[in-house]
Amino acid sequence: MERYRAPVRREDRIRAALALELVSASTGVPKEIMQVRSRLDGRACRARWLAMYLAYVTFGWPMDRVAHAFGLNRSTAAAACRWAEDGRDRPAMDDLLERLERCARAVLEAPACELPA
Repeated sequence: MERYRAPVRREDRIRAALALELVSASTGVPKEIMQVRSRLDGRACRARWLAMYLAYVTFGWPMDRVAHAFGLNRSTAAAACRWAEDGRDRPAMDDLLERLERCARAVLEAPACELPA
């Protein structure tokens, strides 16, 4: 089976990586495992779903953009976001997602830092 591919802007890759890193730090699931394109175990799959939902909500991306940034198809991204949204009915999940959203926004809203050449 050939992997789904679509052109993705560098900025989108960076933001998707931020979402993956934040979820990794919160769940203990390594980012590298969430990025594997083969079938994931349940815990890693749900962690990747959280990262996709985080990108969808925090960055305001349409579902196609979420899917492209994570190298998956739109239906997979949509299913992930539905699962995460349904999970918000549980206080612990809602709290986790609120914290992740605040962290992502804090990083993106921080003043840009120019690094010397």
